[in-house]
Amino acid sequence: MSDNLTWDTDGDWTATGAWGADSSHGPRFELARWQARLDELRAAHHVPGASLAVLVGGRVYELASGVLHRGTGVEVTNGSIFHSGSVAKIYTATLVMRLVDEGRLDLDAPVVDVLPEFATPDPEATRTITIRQLLSHTGGVTNDFNHDSGRGDDCLAKYVEAARNVALDCPPGTAISYGGLGYIVLGRVIEVVTGTTWDQALKDLLFTPLGLERSMTLPEEALRFPVAMSHLGEAGADPDPAPVWDMMPRSSGPAGRVLVSAGDMARFARMHLEGGMQVLSPQAVAEMQRREVDVPDKWTVSADGWGLGWTLYDWNGIAGYGHDGAAIGQYAYLRVVPHAGVAVALMTNGGSARLLYADLFRDLLAQLAGVTMPAPFGPPAQPPAVDVTPLLGTYRREGVVITVTRDDHGNAHMRYEFVDGMKDLSPPLDMDLEPVTETVFAASGAGPSFSEDYMPVVFSTLSNGSACVYVGMRATPKST
Repeated sequence: MSDNLTWDTDGDWTATGAWGADSSHGPRFELARWQARLDELRAAHHVPGASLAVLVGGRVYELASGVLHRGTGVEVTNGSIFHSGSVAKIYTATLVMRLVDEGRLDLDAPVVDVLPEFATPDPEATRTITIRQLLSHTGGVTNDFNHDSGRGDDCLAKYVEAARNVALDCPPGTAISYGGLGYIVLGRVIEVVTGTTWDQALKDLLFTPLGLERSMTLPEEALRFPVAMSHLGEAGADPDPAPVWDMMPRSSGPAGRVLVSAGDMARFARMHLEGGMQVLSPQAVAEMQRREVDVPDKWTVSADGWGLGWTLYDWNGIAGYGHDGAAIGQYAYLRVVPHAGVAVALMTNGGSARLLYADLFRDLLAQLAGVTMPAPFGPPAQPPAVDVTPLLGTYRREGVVITVTRDDHGNAHMRYEFVDGMKDLSPPLDMDLEPVTETVFAASGAGPSFSEDYMPVVFSTLSNGSACVYVGMRATPKST
């Protein structure tokens, strides 16, 4: 293989040649040092298992630590398969851009031009939402419509039909609001244009041309390989195996399920770094990285803006892109630094994964790419005095109700509840809000898998003047 790896009989990628010692193609990667650091941080943050892949100097280095399943003790190996969660959106976006390259899709065409069955409760929005808006999360569609449309090849078609009556988070074009529903719609667009399932299109147009043998979409495909089990538990303790391996319906694939090794994710990122290789044109690669919208919440996923699929970062003048992903009990992180030719992919299966990511990537990106990552989000030592009266009330979007109240001391409190089709995902979350600025608050009580110490809560307005609150990059309009 081009990155000097061979597959051994124990299921590991093994270095050949001068792997880890040759600096002629870029920065030296000290394999033993980073293995020790991964082992140390994984244990400290109670992450059962982790797989790390680093692309530097044109080569992919893979490291493994911990166990796939605390109940069985089976160890993580290089090449083990994890859930990528929402990193799947980048794969779907890349598929869309390939079809744009081929002249089979127009980014600025209304979705209904390709998919007449697409609809929202707002007829005008239905007529105007474009492919570009779905890719950049500016179409107003929700993230929190969890609908199981079965295991058949028609699952995306059935999902799109069921979503016709799902309320928009906000009017199209008025704000960014992170939305998985839009990516499932894009998955169905891909099916209509290619005449095959989204799963098969991913194989034919991405996995096979790139030689990604440890990338797949269906559980029965993943079981050919060592697979990570999800783990759940309280912060600061070793978590236990989840009751089921995967709670996602098949229809969630385009937004949330690519099953992949960390090494394959890094190789996928290399395609983007190298101008698209045989998959995309350089123009399409550049278009995906061009900023479409600024992000009010710059902390949840460290985003400064959003492109077509990619989360965009500005690390003190150093540009980067990537994506985060979460499946129940599994967390994935991908960061790419173009000027240095560096990509880092981390896959985990529970525990305080966000803290592991923050500590490990802060060190890795500093050494390999000169990146200074932002300090952990939290309230200042001297919080400002803020009158929270204008912020009080109920905020609602499909699947979620957020209630902001004030206690007897004038401090803000937030309750985050899943409702409708999402009601069984989690008990309500109650969080105290500590002011960072007049509109940005640090919420405690969400747990470090979601944020390093605090969850950002950002009060903002849509471009039409309506009040909203951002939690988890989702815009939730104020209802009362």
